[in-house]
Parts: sequence; structure tokens; C-alpha cells
Amino acid sequence: MLKILAVEKVIIVIIFLSILASLFSALFYMVKDRGENSRTLKALSFRIGISVGLFILLLVLWKLGIIEPHGIQP
Repeated sequence: MLKILAVEKVIIVIIFLSILASLFSALFYMVKDRGENSRTLKALSFRIGISVGLFILLLVLWKLGIIEPHGIQP
């Protein structure tokens, strides 16, 4: 179970880094194109899709019992 958990952590970190890369590419396109192309919109749309996918992945892993939340408990 420990090896499986490590693989999920690596996948989640890679997805998170791709979200950040998409965000910075959108910033680059926004500065470079000055609103003339739709590359900024495409990069931000891609980032939103990845973020939703990551959220769904986390919910599935939680429901399957692979990960457990350990935040503030009431």
C-alpha cells in the first residue's frame, strides 16, 4: 500500500505542476500577444480542465480509500 500511495503522490504533483505551467504559459501569451490571439484563452481553458480532472481524481481516490483527508477535524 505504501508504494501505491507514493505513485499517487507523484501523479498528483505532476498534474499540479502542469497546472502551474499552463498558468504561466497563459501569462506569457497574454503579455506577448496583447490580446490579438486566442492562445491565452486556450491555455486557461486547458488549466481549468486539468484542475477539474485533478479534483475528480482526488475525490475518486478518497472514495476508494486510497487517500484519507487529515485536515482540521470538527
